[in-house]
Amino acid sequence: MYRRFVKRGLDFVLSLSAIIVLSPVLAVLAILVRLKLGTPVLFRQERPGRGGKVFTLCKFRTMTDKRDEKGELLPDEVRLTKFGRLLRSTSLDELPELLNILKGDMSLIGPRPLLVRYLPWYTEEERHRHDVRPGLTGLAQVNGRNALGWEGRFAYDLEYVKHCSFLMDVKIIGMTVGKVLKRSGTLSGAEQTVEDFDVYRKKQQEAGGQERL
Repeated sequence: MYRRFVKRGLDFVLSLSAIIVLSPVLAVLAILVRLKLGTPVLFRQERPGRGGKVFTLCKFRTMTDKRDEKGELLPDEVRLTKFGRLLRSTSLDELPELLNILKGDMSLIGPRPLLVRYLPWYTEEERHRHDVRPGLTGLAQVNGRNALGWEGRFAYDLEYVKHCSFLMDVKIIGMTVGKVLKRSGTLSGAEQTVEDFDVYRKKQQEAGGQERL
């Protein structure tokens, strides 16, 4: 009942309210990003949403477009500026996703939307993380996110899909606020990195093949 009839209405009302209240903050951040990092102000990337349907996710950009002598982009860690790290550690770079929530591409709470190129690498069970709209934050994010590893993150995603409720969403929002205030990188995972999921899954498959030889 909650997931089918109430959750989307709450997402719309809360995201619209947040956009209105935070509009001065969004405007200031947009100006600072323009001055410090250039254009475009927003970073846009395709991500899979509910049912695997692809949408365009929006964030404030956190990296420059610095390139080497061959014209190729430098590694992310080189292009990520001090200002960009600040945006990520405070999760301020995620605020434009409120527009995605307002449009219905995302929800306030749900599994985080990952890269489109990961889609072929999910198991049948893992694909169920797309049974709900992806979220600005979620159960995996408030329980460690990158520190969990891929298996742990997906376990929390699937637990949320199976047991989604109003009380669970309220609890996750409360935990998210607490972690953001502590600047522990709840949403962006700025302090921790893990290898790309497709690389991780390829290594798993290769290891499995070697064991069978």
